Amino acid sequence: MEKQKVVIVIPTYNEREQVGKMIEALAAEFKKINDFDMNLLFADDSSPDGTYKVVQEKMKDHKWLHLALNKKKMGIGGGYVTGFRYAMKELNADYVMEMDCDFQHRPSEIRLFLNKIKDDYDLVIGSRYIPGGTIPQEWGFKRKFFSVVGNLVCRIGFLMPKIHDFTTGFKLTKVKGNLDEYNLDGFYSNSFAYKIQMTAEMANAGKKIVEVPIHFEPRTEGDSKLVKNEFGDFLRTIFLFQLHNQKIIRFIKFGIVGGTGFVINYLGLELLKKLGLSTYWSTLFATELAIISNFIFNNIWTFKDKEIKKFSELLVQFGKFNLTSIFAVIFQPLIVSLGTYLFGDTSFIRLASLLFALVFVLIYNYIVYNLFIWKTWKFPKISK
Repeated sequence: MEKQKVVIVIPTYNEREQVGKMIEALAAEFKKINDFDMNLLFADDSSPDGTYKVVQEKMKDHKWLHLALNKKKMGIGGGYVTGFRYAMKELNADYVMEMDCDFQHRPSEIRLFLNKIKDDYDLVIGSRYIPGGTIPQEWGFKRKFFSVVGNLVCRIGFLMPKIHDFTTGFKLTKVKGNLDEYNLDGFYSNSFAYKIQMTAEMANAGKKIVEVPIHFEPRTEGDSKLVKNEFGDFLRTIFLFQLHNQKIIRFIKFGIVGGTGFVINYLGLELLKKLGLSTYWSTLFATELAIISNFIFNNIWTFKDKEIKKFSELLVQFGKFNLTSIFAVIFQPLIVSLGTYLFGDTSFIRLASLLFALVFVLIYNYIVYNLFIWKTWKFPKISK
């Protein structure tokens, strides 16, 4: 059986002193790995210090060593894009690993990622913030604060608390059906923020994700670029992600349709009351009118990308829609009847009771519609 090819991509710029050491360190590690076809690819931005020349010289001794050369400085995000494309098109990679050249990531921990391949994960994240993971004790308060808070902001901003380390640069990504379908031209930043966007988009798409604990080594010189330059870029990336997040847009549309349904529900209730029906039956029939309205507008607008067009399928799905809406059919009349019983049968009490019931009904309906009617949800499968 042919071994799966794993390509480690390392973007470089003026890393002449480190690149040779990293090549030899990985050469020693590759000798221990017999069950995968390991390769190393440097994506260099034509470093003025001649980093790429060191790689070219080393390539004479190592057939698994490769170089993708950019003509200008592309930034770390641009460097990874170059490396990803080269790894997929030129090297036919099955998996691509991201790793730094400054030894903050331990070569000895590569095996932790490879061990997860058998479980067919789309993304393996090297996490400093799960049990077993560590950050350097040498870090000062400022560095620790920005790292911890930066990840917390990402978890809250992306609404993805189950992912503990968004800013890590040590990751393994499956190519087929995953990276080969990812829009590499869609990054909002060419800098470090690419990594948080990519992780968030994969989680948002329901990819199978796992985190493994890593020991992050201290930087040998210089301060964290995250502290100095990147925090604002992270916030910008989170904002743009949510601005274009179809799940957020869909929820807003759903809320508008739900509001329209509420108006139909309330007006129908008041009209039927004036015609002499009881509060319970008026609410029941008015609720069904709102359900019909919600089905029509959700189908042609909220879930337009999944629009049901065939008449026979429309009938089937509308039947399911009514069945899944049974909670609203039962709950709303009961709440309105209870409200009028306790506080009096007036237009204000009926409106207030209907609004109270609507909060619970909207949450329930949104979950059920996404799961069973238009089937748009794939929950991110995040393991520990």
